Amino acid sequence: MKKDQVKDCEDVISSMEFIVENINEVIKLLDREAIICMLQKILGGERVFLMGAGRSGLVAKAFAMRLMHLGFTVYVVGETTTPAVRPQDVVIAISGSGETRSIADLGKIVKDIGSTLITVTSKKESTLGKISDIAMILPSKTKNDHDVGGSLEKSMRGDYKNSPPLGTAFEIISLVFLDSLIAQLITLTGASEAELKSRHTNIE
Repeated sequence: MKKDQVKDCEDVISSMEFIVENINEVIKLLDREAIICMLQKILGGERVFLMGAGRSGLVAKAFAMRLMHLGFTVYVVGETTTPAVRPQDVVIAISGSGETRSIADLGKIVKDIGSTLITVTSKKESTLGKISDIAMILPSKTKNDHDVGGSLEKSMRGDYKNSPPLGTAFEIISLVFLDSLIAQLITLTGASEAELKSRHTNIE
């Protein structure tokens, strides 16, 4: 494709509008009790472990960073310095489909250990959704859904025309949701912006 073929940016605007619409519609569907339970488990756990594959893994790392800034003992599963998980720990999995094999298999191991498993997913009836102590459902398009539709109402029927590709919609809404959890955790822990900044890496 040549650069002179670019005549407008309407697809960019449409995609941004879809993302905003998706976020607003997901907010209406959020399970408030599940959010409260998730906050309680994070605050009550000895340590917090995050896991996810691909771009969902990047969302998991972003959330882990903010938890570290808040003073939590937090690890990302798969890193060379990540220790063994214990029953007192909380493990949070990020998976749009809830079926990513590597993450689903790790979820089963977490349950065998006796740790608390929380999954952020768009599919309640997925493998991870079913085995988790808390399944935080964020309805949105995943990489396994077909690209044929529009709003969240349509996306829940499998319609995704003019929407971001693959699992982008889920990844964005999960990032927004998890950063919003951080906002409440700041309030609950009484942490200040200065405290968060003091824990930010100083060798980058």
